[in-house]
Formats: sequence, structure tokens, C-alpha cells
Amino acid sequence: MAFNISDWLAQKILDLSFRNVAWTPPATVYIALYTSDPTKADTGTEVTGGGYARKAITFAAAALDTGKMTVKSSVDVDFGIASADWGLVTHVGLRTALTAGNLMCSQAISNPRSILSGDRTKFYTGSTLVRFGQ
Repeated sequence: MAFNISDWLAQKILDLSFRNVAWTPPATVYIALYTSDPTKADTGTEVTGGGYARKAITFAAAALDTGKMTVKSSVDVDFGIASADWGLVTHVGLRTALTAGNLMCSQAISNPRSILSGDRTKFYTGSTLVRFGQ
């Protein structure tokens, strides 16, 4: 799954690269689940309730993959078992905080799923990636 960069992160990268305006990247990146497109402007609907919480995600070092600079998740991310229905999960996003924070990037899920009470949601190592030059 490849992600689309958010307006917030694009501004941070451009300001740093071309204006020497420093910013502090998040110490931890969190993956979030959405029932609608978060859009580059961070306007989507994130899953709530039923035991849902964003999960920390770690990435391996950036490397060329099919000619594009890419980072891939380096461990499995397990959201655990839903204690209530989460709805039809259609998108994922990477965020700067466990709650609130800023959207860094997002992507539609290629196989949207209705997460029902008792379901486990898991992303496997290497299945989450961020790529420049799409």
C-alpha cells in the first residue's frame, strides 16, 4: 500500500528544504483507520469506540524499491480484537500522535473491510509503505 502525502507534511518538507525552516518530526508515528477518505486536508472520519486506538508503527531505513525511494513497515501492527463494530474501513493514515496530532499521509485500502465485533485487524511487516515518486 502506498501513501499520499498530506498538505501538512508537504508544507513541512518544502519549508525545511527551500526555506531552512526547521521542524521536529514525531518521535513516534501512528497508523489510524478511517471509514472515509482523510484527504490531504485531514478531513476524514477516523474509527472510534469498540476498543479502537491508533497503533505505533515503525519503518525500516529508506531504500529504492521499483525505482522509487520507499520506507516499509518493519514490524506487524496489530489493532487487537474489536469489542464493537468499527464500520467499513476504507482508508488508513499515518499520524503524528496517539490522539489528535497531524495527518502525515493516507491511502485507500485496496480491499476495504467491515470490521465487526470480535474481528482482529492486523497489518503485516512490509505491507505498509510510504513511497516518493508515485
